[in-house]
Amino acid sequence: MRFESVDVSAYSGYRANERPLRFRYQGCLIEVTEIIDRWYEGSPGPGKSYLDYFKIRGSDNREYVLRYNGMFDSWALMVPE
Repeated sequence: MRFESVDVSAYSGYRANERPLRFRYQGCLIEVTEIIDRWYEGSPGPGKSYLDYFKIRGSDNREYVLRYNGMFDSWALMVPE
């Protein structure tokens, strides 16, 4: 599995980047129409890396996996190899 950096606009409620709203991939703006699943890896403690994963359905009716890295405040998209 390989991840590619993407620009994501996210909803920020009680914390920053709580869930993705839309992202830009290969020049296309894709709206998140549904969050199918969500899971976590790591620990959100101070100085510890944690990753939030979102399996989503996009406005193009395709499924994607987005990953948010809280330590580096960055988003990535899982892409086929």
